Amino acid sequence: MLNWWQALILAVVEGLTEYLPVSSTGHLIIASALMGLNEESFVKSFNIIVQFGAILSVMVLYWRRLLAPPSFYLKIAAGFLPAAVIGMLVKDEIDAILGSVEVVGAALFVGGLALIFIDRKPGRFDGGKTIAELSYKEALLIGLCQCFAFIPGVSRSAASIVGGLAAGLSRREAAEFSFFLAVPTLSGATAIKVLKIAPTITQDQIGIILLGNLVSFIVGCLAIKGFIDFLAKRGFFAFGLYRVAVGVVIFILMAAGLRLS
Repeated sequence: MLNWWQALILAVVEGLTEYLPVSSTGHLIIASALMGLNEESFVKSFNIIVQFGAILSVMVLYWRRLLAPPSFYLKIAAGFLPAAVIGMLVKDEIDAILGSVEVVGAALFVGGLALIFIDRKPGRFDGGKTIAELSYKEALLIGLCQCFAFIPGVSRSAASIVGGLAAGLSRREAAEFSFFLAVPTLSGATAIKVLKIAPTITQDQIGIILLGNLVSFIVGCLAIKGFIDFLAKRGFFAFGLYRVAVGVVIFILMAAGLRLS
């Protein structure tokens, strides 16, 4: 049974990692496994529903940019479309691997190498384009890149940022487009999960969900501000190195016989 302090830890992990290119889902799976919670169905639901607080952090911090012309929202819709379609087709397969620490370790390691490579090729992956200059086709391709994050450990943020860089966006604009793309993507996932568990949810669980979303909102606001400043000054190398290190640690622990799932 998920208790209050465990929910608090998971909410902090969600808020801290949702918009960083390190995989919030992967870190939630690791944190849940370390606390012995990976087998609990409510914990898997909580880890999705608690994303709503992180969604609100984007809407609060970027409310001025969200007062945008229709073309902006059409680009967000184009970017969201692949996740909506593919997500519905593979949702059962996604649920089946949501507790797999092995998958998370491999995805963190490979994704970390990719970020290190991209950081060393700034001319190729930083075109300086703004979101306003992005075409609908490019927005759709970014959305397709985001779908790689259905594999836990890949990172929705990393996948969509890389897609944005490949489309010619600047680092800051790619990161911010990833933030905006998260709103419909995570809202959809949260709504589906809430509707699914609504008939069985208890009063205590409602309280835990509300606490989790409040904490993930506060931490998410701090993480977004820190990430944008860090990205503009330092790039992706540190995030790539961190991912590789966590992946290696996971492999070592599992090779030593420690059960993480």
